[in-house]
Amino acid sequence: MQQKVKIIGAGLAGCEAAWQLAIRGFAVELYEMKPREMSPAHSKPYYAELVCSNSLRGASLTNAPGLLKEELRRCGSLIMESADRHQTPAGGALAVDRDRFSQYITQKIQGHPNITVIEERVDRIPEGPVIVASGPLTDGALFDDIARLFGGDRTLHFYDAAAPIVSFASIDLDKAFYASRYDKGEADYINCPMDKAQYQAFVQALRTAEEAPVKGFEDKAVFEGCMPVEVMARRGEDTLRYGPMKPRGILDPRTGKEPYAVVQLRADNAERTMYNIVGFQTHLKFPEQKRVFSMIPGLEQAEILRYGVMHRNSFLSSPGRLDGFYRVIGREEIFFAGQITGVEGYVESTASGLCCGIQMARMLAGRPLVDLTGKTALGALARHVSGYVGGNFQPMNINFGLIDTLDERVKGKQAKYQKVSERALETLEGLLPTIKEDIVL
Repeated sequence: MQQKVKIIGAGLAGCEAAWQLAIRGFAVELYEMKPREMSPAHSKPYYAELVCSNSLRGASLTNAPGLLKEELRRCGSLIMESADRHQTPAGGALAVDRDRFSQYITQKIQGHPNITVIEERVDRIPEGPVIVASGPLTDGALFDDIARLFGGDRTLHFYDAAAPIVSFASIDLDKAFYASRYDKGEADYINCPMDKAQYQAFVQALRTAEEAPVKGFEDKAVFEGCMPVEVMARRGEDTLRYGPMKPRGILDPRTGKEPYAVVQLRADNAERTMYNIVGFQTHLKFPEQKRVFSMIPGLEQAEILRYGVMHRNSFLSSPGRLDGFYRVIGREEIFFAGQITGVEGYVESTASGLCCGIQMARMLAGRPLVDLTGKTALGALARHVSGYVGGNFQPMNINFGLIDTLDERVKGKQAKYQKVSERALETLEGLLPTIKEDIVL
């Protein structure tokens, strides 16, 4: 058993980091305030709880999230192991049964002999080797201590939102129908079609519905990748039709035509007894959610099992503060992982946790850290967090724009992305012997 590492937070990033250290023989103290204390966004006692969508997004190597997931698999990610075991139908995306997904990770973490879980809130960054993976809801004394670490600089913030989940039994399938999302993959989505009049009335209702109070909330402060549906409605009548309600490639079997707009629902558990309304993150008051979403054809009598919620997300202004390995510049025994670093998304948070665990283990063992390079999605994401140049650093999902361009010209976007992914995986394969050389369990 080697030197002990403390990790703050048992979310996706914290669990992944703990696992990577544990299988390399390090003792880990994993601090998690649940179930003694729950944040506004959490409701279950499990680790790695998915608080928004149950989708880990695209699975194909022609999209960047699909590439990042494959890189994580090859590196031995615990999170991806659970995701692959607990898939639910979602066409071309990887969606999971959120409870079984988190339960599996919780059992693996609690059952590992090198990991000790300490159920308490942490208010200060501990001494010694530490990974701060406290998540985007970090606040209070720990938030202030992080600010002091960076010389009094305050972290930035944006707002995030979760979509409602409805009971399958309450969906009227005489009005809704099964189809794929954007004509890709299997017909795993339930589609609620709208004509023009229904759509316009729905948009107007969203625009005027009463929102739950969120201190300091303004439209411009909303992170574009997770925008509340009512904010989109206020930005223009057709905004939703070109966003989450886009009907492209979806044919209503009753008419044989594309509807004017469509609301899609995706299975939220393996039994398909619960469905979430895709892209409908919201912070409307609960009675307003019931009233407005009941205007959707097929959801008039829908039982809402979980209402949409809005919560504040905190993140560091990481460039110039973290290096390309997620370490604090000038304090190399402190790493940060997860959404607090400025990565956005489940898979991206997992990626940062995996990198922190691997790199921390190598640093403590006196080995050179692994340069994942900008040719891989893992390396490109770390480079964005540490090396973004510009005046407005914002959280970002992995995308091909972050990854090094090809040296050759490839015709066609899909063919180009496939080639980028193939090069990334070839690059990673060359690094895997180094990445995995310290694994002992």
